[in-house]
Amino acid sequence: MFLTITTTGTPERPATDLGFLLHKHPDRAQAFNTSHGTAHVFYPEADDQRCTAALLLEVDAVALVRKNRNKGKGRGGTPHMALAQYVNDRPYAASSLLAVALSSVFSSAIKGVCAARPERAGQALPLRIEIPSLPARGGTGLIRRLFEPLGWTVDAVPVMLDTQFPEWGESRYVGLVLESSELTLAEALRHLYVLLPVLDGAKHYWVAADEVDKLLRAGEGWLSDHPEQQLITNRYLSRRWSLAREARERLELVRLAEADDSEVEEIDNAVGEDTGPGDEENGESGETTGTGQSPETTEATGTAEAAGPDESAGTDGESQAPEKPAPLAVQRRDAIVAALRASDCARVLDLGCGEGQLVQTLLKDPAFTQIVGVDVSMRALTIASRRLKLDRMGERQSSRITLFQGSLTYTDNRLKGYDAAVLSEVVEHLDLPRLPALEYAVFGSARPRTVLVTTPNAEYNVRWETLPAGHVRHSDHRFEWTREEFRTWARQVGEQHGYSVEFTPVGPDDPEVGPPTQMAVFHLRTTTTTTPHTAKEAAA
Repeated sequence: MFLTITTTGTPERPATDLGFLLHKHPDRAQAFNTSHGTAHVFYPEADDQRCTAALLLEVDAVALVRKNRNKGKGRGGTPHMALAQYVNDRPYAASSLLAVALSSVFSSAIKGVCAARPERAGQALPLRIEIPSLPARGGTGLIRRLFEPLGWTVDAVPVMLDTQFPEWGESRYVGLVLESSELTLAEALRHLYVLLPVLDGAKHYWVAADEVDKLLRAGEGWLSDHPEQQLITNRYLSRRWSLAREARERLELVRLAEADDSEVEEIDNAVGEDTGPGDEENGESGETTGTGQSPETTEATGTAEAAGPDESAGTDGESQAPEKPAPLAVQRRDAIVAALRASDCARVLDLGCGEGQLVQTLLKDPAFTQIVGVDVSMRALTIASRRLKLDRMGERQSSRITLFQGSLTYTDNRLKGYDAAVLSEVVEHLDLPRLPALEYAVFGSARPRTVLVTTPNAEYNVRWETLPAGHVRHSDHRFEWTREEFRTWARQVGEQHGYSVEFTPVGPDDPEVGPPTQMAVFHLRTTTTTTPHTAKEAAA
């Protein structure tokens, strides 16, 4: 089995840097022993303009049979199954054997480690990957559904069973060419490591519990929001349903953490906490501490000058160290609560409530008499229920809370009749073509008296030193608006549905790029002359 990785270069960035990234010198052919044969790495071409690295895996069929027998496989069964040990496509078709060889031979590259060219390891490259023979259980359509959401251009050509007998039709194998200029080499290798065995639909080794960890490591940054996540986890884990369910639950925790600027461990801790929001003396539980992975939680989000001089001094007149600024997620929730109180709202919808951090904050304020959390994810609602300790909450407190599943892009009569609706860090997770449907469902159908929308300010991204230029803050964000883009959208929505709108910065308001989070507060006008749009028109 065989694959090639090709890149092109410029005088400033020669293509032969591929050798540094792969840790394999272009002038030498190298061989590596694996448990199922010998892997060869060589370079058919290598100059400053174009460089190609090839990985050829010579499968030892006898060793593969012996290994399977030692694991208890291949014994008994039908003669056909016994013969399949010796007559199969393992020597020439890309499969989990090639994926394991990739991770073994290019172990440093797949981790994104390159001591000789560290700046290149984190840069996107023009990449072309060719696999002449790839099993594709699901055909070329599945290949496209797997690779295109990851930024690849896919050219998959089915291989004929026999070119001399075209009437026999196509085989289940394809010749695959992937091209992209948006990915780093490490990202590309991790995609192949996971998706090669997924397309093959089988693994050459026993799938144990540690395979979940391998999958999540290789899938970091892309698998949690992949549209074919369920198929990928099922096939990668050889349809061991308990492992696949565990993988999806852990991926959902990752998605929820990213959506609310938290860490996965923080959500797990919140679920396991013994204290609940019904205890009046409790402080904020489950809040970030400024050490999360996202830009919004790794940067200071307040200023030392925010406190007056008297607040930074002790009673004896001695100066005290300034308090650490609150994380942006906390500042955002505080701004939302302040806006709701200023609008005299008592019955509040939290649309896209996630694991319930805003619901938990609202519950501590008796001014909010009814709080409803809505999310499309049952996993998120389960975490919210556990975080809030609904099963142990007193009747008076629990009567103030309702959690239910719902999609924000469909009208829902359960959302009507409330004072306010909050869309906190929600709109940027929708594909832009679906945004009009959400606008109608909230502003046109539910029509609360007040609507609060918060979203990242794309202009502020330059202040995150760890965020590459041109990237959004989270992998699940479909877009991020500048201040002008957000205000244009908000005013259009308000005009269309009869709302006035005002804008409030959240976090430190940078004089050049504005605040990290921008908030729009919509107020329903008492009279409107606009013509309501139907759900059908909004969806169109």
